[in-house]
Amino acid sequence: MSVILKRELGKDVLKLVKKIIRVVRQLTGDDDYERYLQHWQQHHAAENAPPLSRKAFFKAELERKWNGVKRCC
Repeated sequence: MSVILKRELGKDVLKLVKKIIRVVRQLTGDDDYERYLQHWQQHHAAENAPPLSRKAFFKAELERKWNGVKRCC
């Protein structure tokens, strides 16, 4: 294999790994705060209130998710 072909193959592998990492982050919710900030920038930036901090965002998400759960199953 030539050096150029190896380099191009390496770039393709790197792109694939980055895409897999992005999909895994989406599936696990690890990118929720980044997506929240993008949404906030597009829809709420004109308002005077700043976006939630990362800690406040995840606290609010946990409360939203589990508030009102009255049973285990």
